[in-house]
Amino acid sequence: MNSKIICTAVAILAISIMSFGQGKTNDVTTPLHLLKPDYQTPYGAPVIDSVKKVLDRVYNYLNETTPAQLVDKRTNAPVNNFNSIDTNTFLKQGDFRLTSYEWGVTYSGMLLVGEATGDTKYTDYTRERLNFIARAFPYFKSLYQKFPSSTNPLRQPVSPHALDDGGAVAAVMIKTLRAGVDASLRPVVDHLVDYVANKEYRLQDGTLARNRPQKNTIWLDDLYMGVPALAQMGKLTGDHKYYDDAVKQILQFSKRMFNREKNLYMHGWVEEMEEHPQFHWARANGWAIMAMVELLDVLPDDHPGRRAVLDQLQLHARGLKSYQSGQGFWHQLIDQNDSYLETSATAIYAYCFARAINKGWLDAKAYAPAAMLAWNAVSTKVNDRGQVEGTCVGTGMGFDPAFYYYRPVNVYAAHGYGPVFLAGGEIINLLKNFVFEINDSSLQVKGRK
Repeated sequence: MNSKIICTAVAILAISIMSFGQGKTNDVTTPLHLLKPDYQTPYGAPVIDSVKKVLDRVYNYLNETTPAQLVDKRTNAPVNNFNSIDTNTFLKQGDFRLTSYEWGVTYSGMLLVGEATGDTKYTDYTRERLNFIARAFPYFKSLYQKFPSSTNPLRQPVSPHALDDGGAVAAVMIKTLRAGVDASLRPVVDHLVDYVANKEYRLQDGTLARNRPQKNTIWLDDLYMGVPALAQMGKLTGDHKYYDDAVKQILQFSKRMFNREKNLYMHGWVEEMEEHPQFHWARANGWAIMAMVELLDVLPDDHPGRRAVLDQLQLHARGLKSYQSGQGFWHQLIDQNDSYLETSATAIYAYCFARAINKGWLDAKAYAPAAMLAWNAVSTKVNDRGQVEGTCVGTGMGFDPAFYYYRPVNVYAAHGYGPVFLAGGEIINLLKNFVFEINDSSLQVKGRK
């Protein structure tokens, strides 16, 4: 058969196929499994530079809007001499509070990004502001003792009334101390950890608790507000009593609040209730899994409670993973798909999954694609100015669904910023540690680098 006949046959076959398919894309003319999906969220493994660009936008916004400066409220003049601090001395107003627990998370996230990228501006941000707080601390403590009823800009660390006031800040101060610098932080650390370990209200069995909104109430949030500070203090001092207390909190909270059918935590537990309403609020579940990650980071391998904490982390991660939406986010109430998609919790889960994979606590093949999808979703919520959108505002405890469904979201909800830094920093580490590929349009972990 000569070439002319072959070419004619091929042309006739092509015309026949096109005629059969009427010129359309179909199963005969096209490998349909290779068609590009119309994803709502970017899909696949990002490159490190793209992650860093998102983080830089957030950093630039925060660096501009969180001044570490004292001013005189009467004149708005800077107060640089701490000896002149009086009841008219306030923090220069910015968009966020430098001593809040949310900013404790932000400082931790900045440290992680600095470590992951080598960009010292992130580390400097944390060091400068924590040192500022530590230097001002004794002056405002003395002022508080003289004028306890006056407004005090450092009231939270000076006189903590709840775990929110000091636990997260204490944890990041210890992390900074352990880096070998900033010994001036130690007096503040000792003061705050003493509150967490010895003065916060507890149930009779030692479980961290509050007397609001009901007497003897356990808030899931308090796992993060207490456990990382205890764990870090154990690492700093070598005193196992802090490790023991941290492990006890994880296990005793879990015994009361963990739903073993869904592998999710309820938000609150009230001792006097016979029936405990279960609302699986996303960010509180984030605080819980992050507390376990933070504890396992420093808990000695031979600690008798390590295996139980690791088992609990793995169960919780399994439950969370099963509820991730197709857009990569988790819902405000995790198991209620008609509740809104929430940014801060999604960022926390991205961080915790990535961290646990990098540490060998979770299977990379099973969890890394979920972590990447979560990060990609979160990155779409960082606007051009560097603000984090879609974050639920501060939330107490409720016993009906409407309370959670209708919590506002706001770019000034400080809870969103630290988790974005933590997620981005640990995703960068994940990209450094593993090779990813697209196989049949699906993101897969090919192996370790």
